[in-house]
Amino acid sequence: MNLTPDRWQRLSSPAKYRLYTRVTLQGVLLGLSLFWFVSARDSIGLLAVASSIGGVVVLQSRPELTGVTRPAHDRRLLIVGAAILIASWIAGLIAVHSGAGDAARIVGVFTTVIAALALLPFIRYRWPILVGLAVATTFGYGYDSKPLLGVVIQIGIGAFMIGTTAASLWTLRIVDDLDEARRTEAQLKVAEERLRFGRDLHDVVGRSFSAIAVKSELASRLATTPGNAERAAAEMDEVKTLAVESLEEMRALVRGYRGIALADEVAGAQSLLNAAGCRLKIQGSPESVPAEFHEAAAWVVREGTTNIVRHSSATAATLALGRSGLTIVNDGAPATAGEPSGLRGLADRLSTIGGTLDTRSDGGVFTLEVRWESA
Repeated sequence: MNLTPDRWQRLSSPAKYRLYTRVTLQGVLLGLSLFWFVSARDSIGLLAVASSIGGVVVLQSRPELTGVTRPAHDRRLLIVGAAILIASWIAGLIAVHSGAGDAARIVGVFTTVIAALALLPFIRYRWPILVGLAVATTFGYGYDSKPLLGVVIQIGIGAFMIGTTAASLWTLRIVDDLDEARRTEAQLKVAEERLRFGRDLHDVVGRSFSAIAVKSELASRLATTPGNAERAAAEMDEVKTLAVESLEEMRALVRGYRGIALADEVAGAQSLLNAAGCRLKIQGSPESVPAEFHEAAAWVVREGTTNIVRHSSATAATLALGRSGLTIVNDGAPATAGEPSGLRGLADRLSTIGGTLDTRSDGGVFTLEVRWESA
């Protein structure tokens, strides 16, 4: 597993938790067996290590824990892991009947516990199999003293292990659902803003355009009717007036949409990123930005926030506001990314006020930096 710091930063929160869960379960298996081997330092300890390796391989075959579905590959891993567990159990059984002593008997219980943690939770008839395995281990390995108690103890420990793995899988499903809900909420916020602007555009200029269409058709008909040339000209003058008024209304609407407040955009950015599962840290305040740059800065904040939601898997971001510019940094830069068209538009907008825009990506960290000449 190639888990470099850069790759870890690129993982989403559910992927990190899934990796943590799998490694924890596998680490517990290997840790127990290695402790036994170091303490015993004999061939029986090697059987415990082999059982643990079988459990690790089985866990590695589960897409619920790896986050990747590879049917053929997973099937092979499952077969190999299960075969190692069965072989370890049989080898321990042979060792017991060869006079290896009580240490070999523990191999049976140890293998049963590992199977209950790594294999049985994913099998349909897990409980009957657990009972059968506990009975076979108790009587096959020759527990003469209170065998029924041994069966009950193995079933109890096995049930706890099955419950541990089942609880881990349940938690993973909850984390996945929460992440999906955050992303859906962020997408809905973007869609809601688009719908609002579309509704405002329709309400403001829709009626004027309809009037222009009707009057243009009327003027066209009057122009082809003898004696109505003056009336047709008058209708065209009204069309011209309506067109000018509609253009002004549209400009006013766009100015109202573009005339955004920097403080509102900063608050909106924090709300949107929180909904998308990204923690935003704000350094400085909107008041520190010169007033003549507020509108441009607000657009940078809006576009930068939208790009984080759409194009990254960031879990943390920083917005730094100052007199000479602003910077947006996030930890979820994609492996390959081109320059979004929105950033080109921002660069053009900033050039009109003497500002510059620079972006860079380094080690999974994306930085958007804007500078302008402060008064």
